[in-house]
Amino acid sequence: MRELEMPFDAEGILKKKRAIKKQLQENSISNIPIKVAILGGSTTKEIRNILELFLMNYGITPKFYESEYNQYYEDGMFANPELEAFAPNIIYIHTSYRNIQWLPDITDSPKQVTEKLDMVYERLEGLWEHISETYHCNIIQNNFELPYYRIMGNKEASDYRGTINFVTRLNMRLYDYAQRHKFFYIHDINYESACYGIDKWSDPFYWNMYKYALCVPAIPYTAFGVANIIKAIYGKNKKVFCLDLDNTLWGGIIGDDGVDNIEIGQETSMGQAYAEFQEYIRKHKDIGVLLTVNSKNNEDTARTGFEKRDSVLKMEDFVAFRANWLPKSENLASIAEELNLLQESFVFVDDNPVERENVRQENANIAIPEIDTIERYIATLDKNAYFEVVNLSEDDLRRNEMYQANAKRERDKLSYHSYEDYLLSLEMKGTIRAFETEYVSRIAQLTNKSNQFNLTTRRYSQAEIEEAAQDSMRITLYGRLEDKFGDNGIVSVIIGKKKEKELHIDLWLMSCRVLKRDMEFAMMDELVKRCQEQDIHKVFGYYYPTVKNGMVQDFYELQGFTKVSEDTKGNTIWEYDINDTYVKKNRVINVNENDNS
Repeated sequence: MRELEMPFDAEGILKKKRAIKKQLQENSISNIPIKVAILGGSTTKEIRNILELFLMNYGITPKFYESEYNQYYEDGMFANPELEAFAPNIIYIHTSYRNIQWLPDITDSPKQVTEKLDMVYERLEGLWEHISETYHCNIIQNNFELPYYRIMGNKEASDYRGTINFVTRLNMRLYDYAQRHKFFYIHDINYESACYGIDKWSDPFYWNMYKYALCVPAIPYTAFGVANIIKAIYGKNKKVFCLDLDNTLWGGIIGDDGVDNIEIGQETSMGQAYAEFQEYIRKHKDIGVLLTVNSKNNEDTARTGFEKRDSVLKMEDFVAFRANWLPKSENLASIAEELNLLQESFVFVDDNPVERENVRQENANIAIPEIDTIERYIATLDKNAYFEVVNLSEDDLRRNEMYQANAKRERDKLSYHSYEDYLLSLEMKGTIRAFETEYVSRIAQLTNKSNQFNLTTRRYSQAEIEEAAQDSMRITLYGRLEDKFGDNGIVSVIIGKKKEKELHIDLWLMSCRVLKRDMEFAMMDELVKRCQEQDIHKVFGYYYPTVKNGMVQDFYELQGFTKVSEDTKGNTIWEYDINDTYVKKNRVINVNENDNS
């Protein structure tokens, strides 16, 4: 919804929140249900209301538990039957500078200040540890904004007795904890308040009158920040930049002005601005965002722009390139098909409002930021947090490399008459094992991202993945695939629950980038092997249809399962009888060839 995209009208959102919620409910197709507990050190009612809007806009339907005013510590730390019955997926601790109980006095020694810092931090860490052990959920914790006054002026930042110095040191301890605990996420109100303006953010009127730790007009900004963390945890991030060229990545029209006259580089102020924007885009490649081009241009001419010495971006940075005279909506659809991604994974960046509207009319789920002048491009994209990072896996860092290797595979396929010969030529090697500690984060990430090849669309937190790995009543498998073009990383996950001599599959998913390479057959072979080892005679599979996973509605039938039931919503249950005559289905992947276990 455009009203909930940056730059938004914060006060308009507050005034129209009921109408916006009604519209979101009417437009909802398929949402992820989650439970969010808000433990507040101040009033949080309006934060909850606005957070709900942003989450619904991301395709997430939240239910809320909300602590009483300033009961965040008591609710989280001590026995709480109501919260335990609620069983939250996420606990959001909304604290602020006003909740810091011990602050330095001007007469304190360095040792006394450090002791106060220890007390503040250890109280928080004890809360986080108790929440983790009790609720096994993700935790979002505010860091601390700076105070809106400075007793010592500038020296507040450098003196050990300064409050600003104290808050900065405290925040650093929070960041260190976040680095060591994957289930724990920092909501950066320190940055948000700086952007908003600390004087306005911390206006004492709202604290004294309503006990809000921030001014009410700023609430949409902080709710938006929390929503972005949650949508990233639940796989609602975008994955691809789809970029125009003329007056978007460089100044001028390359077909008219010529490559020597487009503005990019240090010679002009506009050229510098475009170079800075290209560098901003290029850095997204480093965190796993795919870069593509969608331009109305002659392709040969368009490519010369990236050969220019001052261009930060080069042709090898892009995993797909469309420069032609087709409608950009068609080009984007073609790129999505090539990459095996949904169009809603794209952020379409184009300076031309006519082109933006063309794409918007064809697919309303594509992110289309309203960019205006080059000086504002970065701010507009950045504040929308399309690619919010919660965890960076090895596979994220190698994603562009993986997709470029996929393009090589597609080209190589054209030289083979037999598809099986082509698959054999890839020299594929698979590793399929029970969940291992070093891959828990990536497995959790995959369960929250995969939608098309996901039979039940179950979502798992990292804590839940760790619990499944240790549960003797479950069979867990991850699948990793590599070939002569490169390593695809972890691409498939299975979780099944044992019940007597039966296995019931809670989750079976696979990354779409390895479709049609028989990895699903290799996973089935290994699953049957594990079942035989544990004297399991039947496997039950479940398919729950969504708007995205129709491609796997016949998956279990292709694996040899028999359908035993189907309800009016299309939910199906499948059964597979295991016996000693099972014939392996995979003929093209060498699985666990170096595994001596």
